[in-house]
Amino acid sequence: MPRIVHIALKVPDLEEATKFYASVFGFKETKTSHDRGHVSRHMTDGNIDLALMVYDSEDVEEAKLSGAGPCIHHWGIEVDDRDATAAQIEAGGGKMISREDGSAWKFRAPDGTVAEIVKAGRYAKKSNQAA
Repeated sequence: MPRIVHIALKVPDLEEATKFYASVFGFKETKTSHDRGHVSRHMTDGNIDLALMVYDSEDVEEAKLSGAGPCIHHWGIEVDDRDATAAQIEAGGGKMISREDGSAWKFRAPDGTVAEIVKAGRYAKKSNQAA
């Protein structure tokens, strides 16, 4: 059964955002990396992966997917069969915008929002006790 496993926020200040989500909601850091023109800091509450993203520039193609400035960049849903789900997305009026092997497949819903479909286990539950 599909389930939401990931939310990515585009933020202006990585350290300030990290401190906020850690101190207010108890999220714990799990990893930080730089890829595709942005730094991602992943955090968890033990159930969901929260990615805080700071782009090198608003001109990075992926940064443009959600528009300029701070916002929910995308959310991720775990599915059993990405190919079948991608076909359903397109049949429902959505548009697949990336399908990289071994990665999350991003799509734009008919309402304009961006999301991704991932294989089961990509965002495995992690204890929020470990940093």
